[in-house]
Parts: sequence; C-alpha cells; structure tokens
Amino acid sequence: MIETREIRHFHLFCGLGAGARGFNRGHARVGNMEARFRCIGGVDVDPAAIADFGRLAGTPGTALDMFDRDQYRAFHGKEPPADWNEATPADIQAAAGNENPHIVFLSAPCKGFSGLLSQSRSTTPKYQALNRLTLRGMWLTLEAFADDPPELFVFENVPRIANRGRPLLDQIVAMLKHYGYHVAETTHDCGELGGLAQSRKRFLLVARHAEKVPPFLYEPVKRPLRAVGDVLGDMPMPGDELAGAMHRVPRLQWKTWVRLAFVEAGSDWRSLNKLAVEDGNLRDYLIVPEGRNNGYLGVHDWQETAGTVAGASRPGNGKFSVADPRFDQSARWNHGQAYGVRRWDSTTGAVTGQQSPGQGAFAVADPRKAGPSFGKYMVTRWDEHSGTVISGSTTGQGAYAVADPRPGMVRGKGDNYLTSGHYGVVPWSSSCGAVSASARQDNGHWSVADPRLPEPAEKLEAVIRALDGTWHRPFTTLELAALQGLIEPTEHLELTGLSDSDWRERIGNAVPPPASEAIAGVMGTTLLLAWTGETFALGSTPIWVRQAAAGLSLNRPYQPAAH
Repeated sequence: MIETREIRHFHLFCGLGAGARGFNRGHARVGNMEARFRCIGGVDVDPAAIADFGRLAGTPGTALDMFDRDQYRAFHGKEPPADWNEATPADIQAAAGNENPHIVFLSAPCKGFSGLLSQSRSTTPKYQALNRLTLRGMWLTLEAFADDPPELFVFENVPRIANRGRPLLDQIVAMLKHYGYHVAETTHDCGELGGLAQSRKRFLLVARHAEKVPPFLYEPVKRPLRAVGDVLGDMPMPGDELAGAMHRVPRLQWKTWVRLAFVEAGSDWRSLNKLAVEDGNLRDYLIVPEGRNNGYLGVHDWQETAGTVAGASRPGNGKFSVADPRFDQSARWNHGQAYGVRRWDSTTGAVTGQQSPGQGAFAVADPRKAGPSFGKYMVTRWDEHSGTVISGSTTGQGAYAVADPRPGMVRGKGDNYLTSGHYGVVPWSSSCGAVSASARQDNGHWSVADPRLPEPAEKLEAVIRALDGTWHRPFTTLELAALQGLIEPTEHLELTGLSDSDWRERIGNAVPPPASEAIAGVMGTTLLLAWTGETFALGSTPIWVRQAAAGLSLNRPYQPAAH
C-alpha cells in the first residue's frame, strides 16, 4: 500500500509563481512512500506578481516589502510612507500560513548582479541596497522557522552573483552554517534541467540541514535542449485573436525594424557589419558600432535553442527575435512576391504572362559590371560625348539618355526642353494634373514623391521577409512564456495588467516550472529517504550537498525544539 507524505514548500521573492508551480508538479517515490508537494505561500513586493502567484501556484501570496528602513531610503531616494513598517520574521510566518515548510525556495532580485547592468551602476547605493535583500531575506526566513528549521534551502540567482555578490554570499553561507546547514554553491542550466528550448544558466546555492536530512542531495538529471521551432511550431500564428493579447507582435520603433531586416537568421547584430557602406555613411543603414554585446538585435534560427528569457527582452538588448519559417501561413502578408529581386545564383520562378515588377520576382541582382559593347538603357554623362546616332535609337538600343545636371533651371512654355513630363514625379505638396485615360509612367507626371516613411522612433508593426523566406520578427510575450515552460504551447495565459513590458519582466524573472519541477523531484527523494531512516543512497548524478565528514550513518535523528 502506497503511503503519501506531504512536502510543504514556501517561496521568498516568489514573483508570478512559476517556481512554485513547478514544485507543485514535483514527484518522488522511495519504496512504498510517495511525495505530494503543496505550496504554503509566497512573498513578493509586487502586488501584480502576487495576483499572478495565486493563480499559478494555487495558494494566496503575500505582498510584502522586505527592505529595512536604510535600504528603503537608499533604493527609493526618500523616506518610506507613514504606514510603512519593516518586515519581521513574524510576517514571514504569517505569509506561510503559520505552517513550517520543508523546502524554502528563494530567487532574490538579481538586477544589481546582472551583466546587463554596468559595474559602475551596480556599486551605487540604490543597487547595493537591492543586493542586500538577498542577505536580509535569508535572515528573516531562518529566524521565522528557527524552532523547526526547513530541511532544505534553494537560493537561485544570476551566475555573476558569485563575483559581484561575493561578500554577501559569504555572509549567507556563514549564516546557514550557524543554523546547522551544509551548503554547496553550484551553477546549472535551467534549460537542461527542464528540457527547455532555451539555455538559461543560473547560480544555485543549496543547503541541507545536517541533522534533519542525513542523505546526500543529488543533482537532477540533465536533458537535451529543444529547438525553438519545437515549441513555437505548435502555437497559433502571432496576431491570432483567439490566442489573446499576449500573442501579438510587439510594436517596435521603425529603426529597430530596419535593423532586424539586415540580421541573418541564427546570427545577431554582427550581421550589420557585412553591409557595404559607402563614403562612411552609417546612418542610411543604422549600423550599430562595434563593442555592443549580449546578442544585440539578434535573430534565432528556427531550429536553434533560445537564450535566457530576460525581464527586459526587446530586440535592442538581446537575441530575442526568431526566423519563423511559417511565413507563408501568415495572414499579414498579402503582397506575394511584389517587386521581388532574384539572387544571381538562384533559380527564377515560373515565367508568367504578367511580368511587371509589381506582380512577382521579375528582377535579378546582376553582379556583372555593365560593358560598353551594348549599353542597353544606359545614360551618357553630361561631360562625355554621345555614341553614334543610329536610325533605331530607342531607349533599349543604346545610351541615348543624358544625365543633365541642370534640373534647377527655369523653363517656360515653348522651350524645347519642356516636355510632357515623361517619367515625371509630382511633389507631395503639389497638385496633380488632369488624369488622362492613357496615363502611363512614360507620358506624364503620374508618380508622387511620398515622404511618409516612418520616423526612426515611430512605433509600428512590420513584416520582414528575409532572403531565406522566413519571417524575421520578435517573440511575442506568449511565446516567451512558452519558452520558459510557463505554459504548454497550446495553452492560454493571461497575467495581471495590460502592459507587455510588465508581463515580459515578470516572465523573464520567473524560474522555469520544468526546471523547478526537476529540482523538487530530487529534493523530495532525499526527504523521503531521510523520513524512512535511510542515511545513505547511491545516485546516478553528481552530489549537490555532501557532509563535511564521511560518517553519514552516525548522524543522530533531528529532535525539534520543545514548544
């Protein structure tokens, strides 16, 4: 008969509850004993994130500011409001429903440790105050459950905390050891733990209470990364109304769309360096200078795994676009091959009866320098002599046009130079002449100089059709959630609020549920072993936390303090 044992988990700096959701799905079994995971609460300063936490974790969260007064002043630059109070261990107990957790999971704010923040800014009082929340949060939790310590602690953050946050980590490790824990600092890839379509490398500090948990804690099994297309291929096309507001193509600045148009699939901003720019004019192509990093304006290949989904995931600060090969299925593209240009080394499409430029890819990019032997449609320079005047002097049989540098000369009626406006262009601010029944481009002013190109900073939606036939576009917010493992590709998701930027920050800060599910599984197995009296077990993966001494079986069972 199977005996079910409950494992309670609590989350500090819980965010929208993705980590808690993964822990709820954890599964572990030792002999006839099986674990059932239950979330008893979470704490975060963001009320919107706490609202999401309640839906995703299935347990109400608590909005709580864990700054002390000095940290509040340093971070906000002002005194706290009159009704503000410093958080206490009693507040943490209340947030846990006055229950004692077996596992505490912390994912403290990481902006001050992140490589996206410059070293100089990370040392300012504001970010130093934010960094110290890691230490204060750990102290509040240890004090809150001092009478019956949690069996296991998991502290997750960005890898750079091991360098920028070294003094704080040393204090945290010393504090955990003081409360009776063995501690290990490691790194892991959430993508490999959860089998995701992104590589998300993180720092992990794992602590095991020496008396309550004698067995080793082993690392989770690593799984191969998936391709971006394996996840996104099962999702509706971006912009599908049935998928909701989170699955819309972001409105980006026009200059960003132009930059993305020049990025090759599977590459990043360095593609822009391949553009041929003449006379040192970089502005025409909006090329970013050398020295930019973090995958600036990068585009992922459809079969490639994505990088970490960051809280500020925009094309300008990372590799957050994807070359989507499902372009032909998009309802947004309705211009076919209009004005297409064939590559010199590619085959052309079928030659149809309609061969005007607006009806197909009927132009070719010819790399051969035009020679003097034929000169079809050539233009004679103003300072050169003309070729022989022959009887069949049409535009297709020689260089019978001239580059006249005198466009500003005043002309009047009767002047031989004044023509019927062949190939003429009407300025945007001028009126058009009478519309003729036989109006063609070569018998009048039938074109208009339209200045309505978007301003560089104007935000809009655009479609970029790349040379390889894929659709270069940013990830939608819903796709970022799917890449995080927050939802299945066919699921619907709605988060609190109406802001894409807020949604993306919460999603980017989340711990991927499949990764936390894997961590929960190995921790659950260790706890079941401890509760069955086992003090040693062999594992097929490396040990996360081992004893300082080898005599594991000599540890006496933990006796909780009397109340």
